[in-house]
Amino acid sequence: MKSQILNILRSDNKIVSGEELSAALKVSRVSVWKHIQSLQGSGYSIVAGPKGYRLDNSPDALFAWEFPERESSIHYFTETSSTMDAARDLARKGCPHYTIVIAGRQKKGRGRLSRVWLSSEGGLYFTLVLRPDIPSAHASRITFLASVVLAETIRKLYNIDAKVKWPNDILVGGKKISGMLSEMEAEADMVSFINIGIGINLNNDPTAKEPGATSLKKLKGKEFLRKELLSVFLDEFEKRLDTKSFDDVISKWKQYTMTLNQPVKIVTTRDTYEGIAVDVDENGALILKLENGTLQKVVCGDCFQ
Repeated sequence: MKSQILNILRSDNKIVSGEELSAALKVSRVSVWKHIQSLQGSGYSIVAGPKGYRLDNSPDALFAWEFPERESSIHYFTETSSTMDAARDLARKGCPHYTIVIAGRQKKGRGRLSRVWLSSEGGLYFTLVLRPDIPSAHASRITFLASVVLAETIRKLYNIDAKVKWPNDILVGGKKISGMLSEMEAEADMVSFINIGIGINLNNDPTAKEPGATSLKKLKGKEFLRKELLSVFLDEFEKRLDTKSFDDVISKWKQYTMTLNQPVKIVTTRDTYEGIAVDVDENGALILKLENGTLQKVVCGDCFQ
């Protein structure tokens, strides 16, 4: 109902009477007024007068009703410990494919190897619950696809030269703008679900505590709508998932990488390796040429360049 009210107020761009809204939505004027009050309480500047209602301004909101075609799939929290935690709970309870958990702020956002992901207000924090019909051995391709689509989306929307760093960070000018974390559960050798958590520094400023990071606001000197970036990414990523375009995802990733042919240090839960990143195989494992000339395959870890 809220999405329908907002759609009418935005499309008419004028005062709309309670009677018009009531007729269009087939509900009572009292019901309309209650939804208007709720929207006002959520930060929407809706002027109510004797002639009706006028929408003066909308917040940069990520409420489910701001995504009308996805409203039933979105779970929005003003604040939560971690979208990954909430998504895992939903996935284990059987939520459908392409469920999306969004948070305005995270109290315990995390990155790979249990590192803290700073999640201040103004950033974009969400987790996708995916149920692709693929073997678990190919699951990493889904995360690589997400990083490719996100890099392409940032390039297209903001004319920024976004690069990918193995395994799936997004950097601009050598500074981190986005990180991803994935979790998977499987039955036999098939994926049950893959959750991909994504944090994007959009209108927040992480540099005080993370000098190696940056944000779109710092790069461009203005704020951007989080909803626009999320909407474009979700649409494009879903389209690529539906077409099952996984076979070429690594070659696409290589087009945007800043990791290959560079000296790197890779930290895993057990070991640390240093060498030249010479390749990424078909499932996303990094191939390092060590100092002694041998090749080392690393499936999972954190990359420092």
